[in-house]
Parts: sequence; structure tokens; C-alpha cells
Amino acid sequence: QPRLVESGGGLVQPGGSLRLSCVASGFSLNDYGIAWFRQAPGKEREGVSAISNTGGATNYASFVKGRFAISRDNAKNTVYLQMNSLKPEDTAAYYCAATFFPDHSKAPEYGYEYDYWGHGTQVTVSS
Repeated sequence: QPRLVESGGGLVQPGGSLRLSCVASGFSLNDYGIAWFRQAPGKEREGVSAISNTGGATNYASFVKGRFAISRDNAKNTVYLQMNSLKPEDTAAYYCAATFFPDHSKAPEYGYEYDYWGHGTQVTVSS
């Protein structure tokens, strides 16, 4: 059964770093674009970053640009989100999602229909 599992969340002080992982099982990520989303309590879900199926194209929301980096290792069926210079406003549950999108030239849009979703990992930034 296809699934995505996120890990790497936790409690970190402002200015700290975390690396989230999203591991796929039951299917190959080779033809899937991946996006990270987040949702804070009382707020709508928002797109954070996305990556094309081969990793050659990425995009970032303005509020994380320059601080977060998305990458992938298709041999490990895994996508990563390196988060640096974390701020309290980055506190949220982070989700990865996969959409069938075998276009290596661009990353999927956050508004696309995503085929698979993980259950999320909590990131809390607090002193």
C-alpha cells in the first residue's frame, strides 16, 4: 500500500535547524513531484517548498526562501527538507505530499491534486 512517512520534527530554539525526511513505500517516487506543506493551529495549510521528480527544479514560499532547502534521493525513495534559521512562526505540523508529475523541468504547484499524503511531523520553535 502506498504511503509517505515524515520524520525529523521536534522542539528547537529560534535560530536552530532541523532536517525533515519523507520516505515513500509501496511506490517509486521517480515520477512524482513532491511538496512540503505546513499547518499551524488555527491557520490554513500552506505550501512551503516543492521539487520536481528528478530534483532539478525547486521552488520555495517567500517566507522560507534562503532558510529552507529541499532535496531528494530517488535511490532511497526519500525527500528532505533542511530547515535553518528557524523562527517561532515556523511552528507547525509539516506534511509531505506526492503528485504524479513526470516533468523534470519544473516543480509541482502547491494547488495541484496530490495523490499521497503523509501524516505529518510536528515542528516547534520556541525558547
